[in-house]
Amino acid sequence: MNGEYLLDTHVWLWGLVDPSRLRKKTRDLLASASSTLWLSPISVWETSLLVERGRLELDTDARAWIQDAIASSGVGEAPLNHEVALQSRELTVGHDDPADRFIAATASVYQLALITADERLLRGKGYEKIRA
Repeated sequence: MNGEYLLDTHVWLWGLVDPSRLRKKTRDLLASASSTLWLSPISVWETSLLVERGRLELDTDARAWIQDAIASSGVGEAPLNHEVALQSRELTVGHDDPADRFIAATASVYQLALITADERLLRGKGYEKIRA
């Protein structure tokens, strides 16, 4: 299993705090030295929102935790740019959640396989996806 993968927000978080929520195949893929992992800035934003809304409890400051989590998980930044914004309106994702649209568009623009457990994203068209 080698390739380049974009982690959906929940996949990145589960990999950090509760890997048992991921399929073994996904855990192996995330741990493989031949995998290159990417994260959208939208996932950082979503993680901050989860903390603000009390849906993710941390034992430290959210900014510090997120920065440490990015560093420890070895993910690269898949930049949000004009092409991603345009592509976000052209993909079929089955709903209008802007965060999901930006994440799917990021996978499409950078030709990354999106690893997700989100059924709506798994049914989407215009980007490669892998079930987490």
